[in-house]
Amino acid sequence: MSQIENIIKNESVEDVLLHFAPRTSYPGIDRMYVNYKFQVIENGELLSTYHRLVEEGKLTKDDKGHTLKGPNWKVPVFVTEKKYGIE
Repeated sequence: MSQIENIIKNESVEDVLLHFAPRTSYPGIDRMYVNYKFQVIENGELLSTYHRLVEEGKLTKDDKGHTLKGPNWKVPVFVTEKKYGIE
């Protein structure tokens, strides 16, 4: 199993978005879930979580629509623990 697959299958949608959204486009994250955990797409959890994180200020968008870390962004625990070799 790849690191990405392990992250998608084992971590919360919120933590995945907090880590990947500032560096990967939403369609790219969507594809990860299509490949490894489709039910998150099927039930609308990915999009609703993304919108909630923007509303909470954990993620924000620039004037070109790119997702950035918001003022309330925090490093996901799996990253601080270097669980998947991510630093």
